[in-house]
Amino acid sequence: MTISDKSKTEDAVVSLQSASVALGGRTIWSDGTFDIPRGQIVAVIGPNGSGKTTMLQVLLGLIPPSAGTVEVFGQMPERGNPRIGYVPQHYSEAVGQAVRCRDLVSLSVTGTRWGMRRSASDADEVEAALQAVGAADYADSRMSVLSGGQQQRVAIAQALVGSPELLLLDEPLANLDLRNQREIVDLLAELQRSRAITILVVVHDMNPLLAHLGGSVYLLDGHAHYGSVGEVVDSDLLSHLYGTQIKVVRTAQGDLYTRSN
Repeated sequence: MTISDKSKTEDAVVSLQSASVALGGRTIWSDGTFDIPRGQIVAVIGPNGSGKTTMLQVLLGLIPPSAGTVEVFGQMPERGNPRIGYVPQHYSEAVGQAVRCRDLVSLSVTGTRWGMRRSASDADEVEAALQAVGAADYADSRMSVLSGGQQQRVAIAQALVGSPELLLLDEPLANLDLRNQREIVDLLAELQRSRAITILVVVHDMNPLLAHLGGSVYLLDGHAHYGSVGEVVDSDLLSHLYGTQIKVVRTAQGDLYTRSN
């Protein structure tokens, strides 16, 4: 490894070298060799079944690579890494609708200390997370009365407890209307700026995120790749990726977006 290569790896939050993942004897994706730099918002894209959620599970230490290496913060992924916050798909369905928002966020503090009373510092940390996502006003409400956008804010608050350096979100914009999508994207951009946190977001549509993205992991033809926004937002690449004609348009303001013909 050259000095420049070593420096690049040390600056990376995630590093893959010839990494492959197989489940049930079937290869999900392979040949992943790339670094994801610190302090960016990164989209994870690909068609259904390409292994986007699997990518997050590998980084969380829930699934080991079947070949090659995967490192997070320079080490092999491990379960329960406090430096990683995670929001799974269908979050509200998984946690139930009857629980209060504040109690739900508190689980991130007390979940590994059953039987111990929550301290004042724990309560302050929960309150800070709720404030950070703009959920303090409805923190004592039950999840069942919240809108989809509000529920997603609570989910992100729970992931922020402990001040992680890497935030993984699995389809946080799914089932949200355009206004709520924009508000969640703006929230992620603000968290990235204010906390210098790296954020990986699984999405089907990059359009809401494009103004804030630093790059994208894309799962193409069974292989895992990483590229800058300029490299990935390309008509030929996206059309191949999704199996339908995608057109990329640059506006007078320089904004890129895609649409299907």
